[in-house]
Amino acid sequence: MKIALLFICAWFCSLSIAPRALATETGSSSPPYRIYAITFRGMTDVEKGFQDYFKEHKIPVDITFRDLARDSTRMPGFIDEIRRTKPDLIYTWGTSVTLGVVGSYDKVNTAKHITNIPVLFTLVAAPVLAKISRDLKSSGRNVTGVYHVASTEAQLRAMGNYRPFKSVGILYTPTEQNSLVTLKEIKEVGLKMGFAVVERPLRLDENKKVTGDGAAELVKEIKQAKADWLYLPPDSFLGTLAQKVVIPAAMEEKLPTFASTEQLMEAGSLAGLVSRYYSIGQFTAYKAEQILVKKTPAHEIPIETLKRFSYQIQLSVARNLDLLPPLPIFSYAEFLPEIPSSDQAPVAPLFPGTAGSGSTPTLPAPPQQVAPSVNSGAPDPARQALQR
Repeated sequence: MKIALLFICAWFCSLSIAPRALATETGSSSPPYRIYAITFRGMTDVEKGFQDYFKEHKIPVDITFRDLARDSTRMPGFIDEIRRTKPDLIYTWGTSVTLGVVGSYDKVNTAKHITNIPVLFTLVAAPVLAKISRDLKSSGRNVTGVYHVASTEAQLRAMGNYRPFKSVGILYTPTEQNSLVTLKEIKEVGLKMGFAVVERPLRLDENKKVTGDGAAELVKEIKQAKADWLYLPPDSFLGTLAQKVVIPAAMEEKLPTFASTEQLMEAGSLAGLVSRYYSIGQFTAYKAEQILVKKTPAHEIPIETLKRFSYQIQLSVARNLDLLPPLPIFSYAEFLPEIPSSDQAPVAPLFPGTAGSGSTPTLPAPPQQVAPSVNSGAPDPARQALQR
């Protein structure tokens, strides 16, 4: 009898230790995993994909969303709330939010940063260069995540496959770490591939906060400096100006724009090598499942991105710029649907069967004008980005 009672007691204790894991496997109800999520500029398709993944896989979660609203002074309050509520997982959107929560790996302040709760970041452009992680295989700390941007060199190669260039312009936010990292990468690739970089930071107001004032004039300056393309980096503040200010200014100057993110393509860029935000959100949730359900330590989960990127083109923008893509690109690019105004009839695809095809065969060889110093036998990063 005593042995039987001990067995029953041990069985009930095992249920109390891991009720959510057992409930997830059996489909029964259980206390949800608690996730504290900090966004940078409100809800995006990343968060939609993130939440939908848990619904589809019947994983119980309770997500508390907090928005930084591009105001870093809010972060200490979020950190205090995290320490009070002790969630099971912290979700961070973007480089600035992630650094605000965990700090750079060489400057962690335990009074300011979170170290005892797993942190899962998403939509970080360059986690290693931003010093969030020393390596993509392991962060070496209680952090993992998903990055969303194709390599800078792959993007520039794809840009050159559309239109050869000798000079690239970049407009960026000087207070966003991810933009500074991207600028550094572009300069390094420029030295390797043999093109000039025309850089213009967005202006700061008297309180040292970034402002959109004068953004159109900066685009004009980039064009006057003889840039062949305007590259739009994964820059959150720039994203708020892209559709109404930056891209219209570039169109007026007949300066083609190349997007690093899906958001910037939706704002009206001519072309871009991008990943879909919704898919990034789902992939991020998959990593959350590894941490919460499978109990895998964050530092054991590699930092990754999607296996494939989409080479997107806006044909309506190409027509307006009189800059249609070379014919080989039609075999692998995804042509975004044109949205006519209310008084305009829909525009037919330039070539039947091409619009929205989304197929991704290999890219053609990079044009010699773009990379005169690159060994012709080396693999093309743009091709690899579409094949992976």
